[in-house]
Amino acid sequence: MLFRDSAATVAAECLSGGLFLRLTDQFVRTHGHRPSLSEYQSWERSIPMLVGVLNDAGLGQVEVLLEYGLPLNSKRADAVLAGVHPETGLPSYVVVELKQWRGAEPDDEDPSLCWVGGYTRPVLHPVDQVRGYCEYLVSFNSVLAEHPNRLHGVAYLHNATEPGAGGLREADQDRFGMLFTLAQRGEFMDFLRARFGPASGAAAADELLAGKIGPSKQLMAVAATEVREREQFVLLDEQKVAYRTVLNAIRRARQADHKEVVVVTGGPGTGKSVIALSLLGECYRQGITALHATGSNSFTTTMRKVAGTRKREVRDLFKYFNSFMTAERNGLDVLLCDEAHRMRQTSANRYTPAANRSGKAQIEELIDAARVPVFLLDEHQVVRPGEMGTVAEIQAAAAAKGLDCRVVPLDSQFRCGGSDAYLRWVVRLLGLEPGGPEVWEPDGRMQLVHASTPQEMEAILEAQRAQGHSARMSAGYCWKWTKKVPVGQALPADVVIGDWERPWNVFGERSVAGAPPAALWATDPAGFGQVGCVYTAQGFEYDWSGVVLGPDLIWRGDRWVTDRTASKDPVFKSTTPDADVDRLIRNTYKVLLTRGMIGTVVYSTDAETREKLRELTSRLAALAVV
Repeated sequence: MLFRDSAATVAAECLSGGLFLRLTDQFVRTHGHRPSLSEYQSWERSIPMLVGVLNDAGLGQVEVLLEYGLPLNSKRADAVLAGVHPETGLPSYVVVELKQWRGAEPDDEDPSLCWVGGYTRPVLHPVDQVRGYCEYLVSFNSVLAEHPNRLHGVAYLHNATEPGAGGLREADQDRFGMLFTLAQRGEFMDFLRARFGPASGAAAADELLAGKIGPSKQLMAVAATEVREREQFVLLDEQKVAYRTVLNAIRRARQADHKEVVVVTGGPGTGKSVIALSLLGECYRQGITALHATGSNSFTTTMRKVAGTRKREVRDLFKYFNSFMTAERNGLDVLLCDEAHRMRQTSANRYTPAANRSGKAQIEELIDAARVPVFLLDEHQVVRPGEMGTVAEIQAAAAAKGLDCRVVPLDSQFRCGGSDAYLRWVVRLLGLEPGGPEVWEPDGRMQLVHASTPQEMEAILEAQRAQGHSARMSAGYCWKWTKKVPVGQALPADVVIGDWERPWNVFGERSVAGAPPAALWATDPAGFGQVGCVYTAQGFEYDWSGVVLGPDLIWRGDRWVTDRTASKDPVFKSTTPDADVDRLIRNTYKVLLTRGMIGTVVYSTDAETREKLRELTSRLAALAVV
């Protein structure tokens, strides 16, 4: 929140011009940079219109909370109004989304979207926008969760005429999402008078700001059904041990005001995410406050899609590691940190608000956020400089706080056809475990194929797709990635190997020419045909995996040689030590080579490396699957 005061005071500040200077100063302190010109202009043009309606309605003592930040979220509501209900005398709240638009038209295909002059793509309907803010606040602020009837949501298009924006009324409206235009200023005043009396709203604002932050009981009840009842969540052997270990830690924490850390460690396919989701559902069933968090946009987006298919609000239970910089200490019972090898040294980056820069390590923030922080990780999947999710680091952080730390290893794995032999072959191939590369001996569980050309690799995968299997191609980050593609153009073929050319997967959150956004590349069937990198493949699996070993990792004589100059990954800086680059590149290929559930097709751009792979794999297998 950038500013808070009564509507009468805000109006006076607007008139003097002081409000916008104060908003700017607070914005700089909070965000570390100046607001954009468009944001500043929106304050100048919209805030006076809102407080003008309040004061004209005789509601000058209603408290106005400007740029109100949603809890555990980077989104901000333009304004939240807090006051006293004229009939009940109880707190009353209205979330307001302000738009300067003079007109807008609903999208022909989707009434949740609309078109605004000057925009090149549709935007979310403002009623849906404010409704989402209201639903989120009810889900995560205890004051509103206990009394959702005290909250309303309004989109106020203060410059729009009825002819210009009347079509937006086609969208459904309810208590959390109503629409008023300039032509309805009088109706908007009546609406506000029905929600607020003339008494001061300061106490109501205080109560809202003091609300406990965390998933509501109602949301947990919905999530228990959404998450826990999914039949694929079947736990076996040491998975159950890990599951019970966490539940026992939760029981101790609740019964004796106790706190402890749990680490669940295992390779790809050992069921770490299944355990996390099973725990999430069980916590909600028991009324235990819990959240799921990762450090990966692709992984979190997919988890939200999987677990929140039927209930949109369930998706908000899936957070990022950097969501807890300002979280209340022990505000949650449980925090499930999945893919914890993706933790960073700090949550802060160049976009982090200055007010949130505590100087704390990210691991410390996560431990502080819950009574039982749970870290699920695979140390061999650290692929970027600055990632620091290891058992030793978590144990050290727990010890520094005087906390017990229980470690549960997972041995059995369900990826790569459940083939322990294949996983052992991969880690020995890459020198991540001692013993050196060994010839692959087919075990009936996993198929391993060497391809002589990228065309052969793709043909093998296409043949498997024709049989109903899912397949993806991925590669080391050895080609420049065109990240800005003009609207209407196809993805450029950045990955070029001889006369074989294919694009990288889409960069960003929108689809391009039929190709899915980055977060859905591994799960959307349209992802085949683009080449994925480790950042879009990590955490996912598909039936058949085609892997291109680029020139950053080549075989020379009797050992691997890493060539950092061949990597185009921008995360490698000149200051990144050679030893770290070597380890991270090997880990990258370990991740890529362990995505397949049925088979892996491997190809190298280097002739000597191809010869080595040919020695270690079965050519007969390639002929058998084509």
